[in-house]
Amino acid sequence: MELDPLILSRIQFAFTMTFHIIFPSFTIGLAAWLATLEGLSLATRRPIYRELFDFWLRIFVIAFVMGVVSGIVMAFQFGTNWSALSARTGPIQGPLLAYESLTAFLLEATFFGVMVFGRQRVSPGVYFFSCLMVAIGTTVSSFWILANNTWMQVPVGYAMEGSQFVPTDWGAIFSSDVLWVRFPHMILAAYLTTAFCVAATGAWYTLRQRHTEGARIMLRMGLGLAALLIPLQLVVGHLNGEYVETHQPSKFTAIEGRWQTEQPARLLLLAWPDEPAERNAFEIGVPVMGSFFDSLTFDSREPGIVTVPVNERPPFLVPFYGFRIMVGMGLVMLFVAWSGVWLTRRARMDGGRTPPRWFLWITAISFPSGFIAIVAGWFTAEIGRQPWVVFGALRTADAVTPSLSTGAALTSLIIYVGLYSLIFPAGTYYIGRVLRTGPGANPIAGGPIGSDLIGEPTRG
Repeated sequence: MELDPLILSRIQFAFTMTFHIIFPSFTIGLAAWLATLEGLSLATRRPIYRELFDFWLRIFVIAFVMGVVSGIVMAFQFGTNWSALSARTGPIQGPLLAYESLTAFLLEATFFGVMVFGRQRVSPGVYFFSCLMVAIGTTVSSFWILANNTWMQVPVGYAMEGSQFVPTDWGAIFSSDVLWVRFPHMILAAYLTTAFCVAATGAWYTLRQRHTEGARIMLRMGLGLAALLIPLQLVVGHLNGEYVETHQPSKFTAIEGRWQTEQPARLLLLAWPDEPAERNAFEIGVPVMGSFFDSLTFDSREPGIVTVPVNERPPFLVPFYGFRIMVGMGLVMLFVAWSGVWLTRRARMDGGRTPPRWFLWITAISFPSGFIAIVAGWFTAEIGRQPWVVFGALRTADAVTPSLSTGAALTSLIIYVGLYSLIFPAGTYYIGRVLRTGPGANPIAGGPIGSDLIGEPTRG
């Protein structure tokens, strides 16, 4: 593989995107969790909900800041590495990204400040309203990002004026069936990610017999939410597969790992694609089930990648395994959540005992499952649409900055890798300190940021 400006820019964007998406996917769900805790605190007047709110607010502050920092870096790259993309798609992407910035700064940031500094300065009702606005703001911000990305995945409502994409129907862009499948899919993924982080934290404290009341609440509410949302996510995920099959058949065949057209089609569980030979080096599949999952029939004809021109085919390996990692994580989360609901209910019926230790350990180590699924899903979506940056309309090779040299691209990549190698561990370290301290210590709402992070952890 030749290290030219195109491949280096792609690696750079993929690297920064992988780090960035971790934090918004966490804060979207965490903002809703904080609003829920504040609402329960107001409704029940139980101190435990306030303690849990202050605890998770500290984590939210760190994750929010990390998301902002990593997101700014990505925005820079549209000018430094992808100026041709910005110039040609600016009339459409510019407004969508501007709306996201306005949402972030005018809604999220304003009420975020109230959440962090305003507990003692505003009424309880206004404070709760601020929590709701932050939760809504994070969701709306993600909508604009998904609207922009969806337009690149399945472009609609545009016309070409010279080499430039110009909007002709914003209604078509915002009402796209694809957008209203992908957006719920991402929001549900974010909620599930947070739910498992909350449940895993509760399981961890339970194992160590610390913060027992809060641990029970986190474990029960986290697993309960996940148990409700995962079946819905599976349905929405299937709808996502349908849009890919309809609008991006090249990506779909890569996900399926199917080279030749089959009727009925197999469901390949594992395979190793051999792209030069246009076959799989080995395969483990289930007869007929490919047709069933693709079309809900047992005899449908499913096309292979040979129906796609060679210069329009995506790489096979990443979409194929990325999709299976995503689905695999979803099935793991389904098992943990449903098993957890049953075990926690049985434990409560048996006199308030805790669930078995083996299950608590499984839950505790399941915290990264949501993050893994999201990253794998985004790799599947983005690499699967290659060689297009605007699917079917603009190739990735034509979107890179024309004047970008290999040396400049390599230098910026090294700098970003170095900076992220410092920033990400630092953020993770401080989140770890908060987790070791636990609920009930040094709330920051109404106090200076970081005052709770500089002292030695306390024992609960």
